Amino acid sequence: MKCDKKDLLLYAVTDRSWLGEDTLYHQVEEAILGGATFIQLREKELSQEAFLEEAKEIKELCRKYQIPFVINDNVEIAREMDADGVHVGQSDMEAGNVREVLGPDKIIGVSAQTVEQAVLAEQSGADYLGVGAVFPTGSKADAEDVPMETLKAICQAVSIPVIAIGGISAGNISKLAGSGICGIAVISAIFAKPDIRAAAAELRSLTEKMVKA
Repeated sequence: MKCDKKDLLLYAVTDRSWLGEDTLYHQVEEAILGGATFIQLREKELSQEAFLEEAKEIKELCRKYQIPFVINDNVEIAREMDADGVHVGQSDMEAGNVREVLGPDKIIGVSAQTVEQAVLAEQSGADYLGVGAVFPTGSKADAEDVPMETLKAICQAVSIPVIAIGGISAGNISKLAGSGICGIAVISAIFAKPDIRAAAAELRSLTEKMVKA
C-alpha cells in the first residue's frame, strides 16, 4: 500500500493520555468517522507484547475503513504485524534501512526539521515527510520549532508529500496556508477533545480549506 497525497490530509497520531474509561480502538474509530484520513499508532510506554496486540486490532479497524495505518518508530512491530508502514524520527533507523526490513510496498514516513534532512530522507526512500514542530507543542518536550520559511523551503526542495506537525489546532491551521503542505498531523487536537468525532470533522474541513488556499 502506497500513500497518496490525499491520504495525508488529516493524519491522526494516537495517544492514550486521554483514554479515561474509553478504549483506544473506540477513539480511533471516532477519529476516522469524523474525517481522519491516516492513522499512526504511537506508544511509548506499552510492553512489546501489549503494543503488538493493540497494533493488530487497530490495523483491522483501519482496514475496515480503508485508511492507511502506520506504526511510530517500532520497525520490528510494523514488520511482525504487517502494518501499512512505519514513521521514524531522525534518531531512529534511517529510511533506506527501514525499507530493507519492511520491503518495497510499505509506507515510510520520516520526521524532518531542515531542508538537508528532508532531501536526504527522500533520497533514502521516504514516501512522505512530517515536518515540525510548526507551533509550540506539549506532546514533545524536545521538539524544536520549524519556521514557516523552512516549511516552505522543505516543500519546494522535495517531490514527496509533506505534512506539518506540532501544536496544530483548529485555531491556527489557517496560518499554514501557502506553505505547500498537503495535510496536517495532530495528536491532542483530536484525542484530547471530549467529542473526538466532532473535533476531527472540524479539523478536516479547515484543513481542506487551508490546502486549497
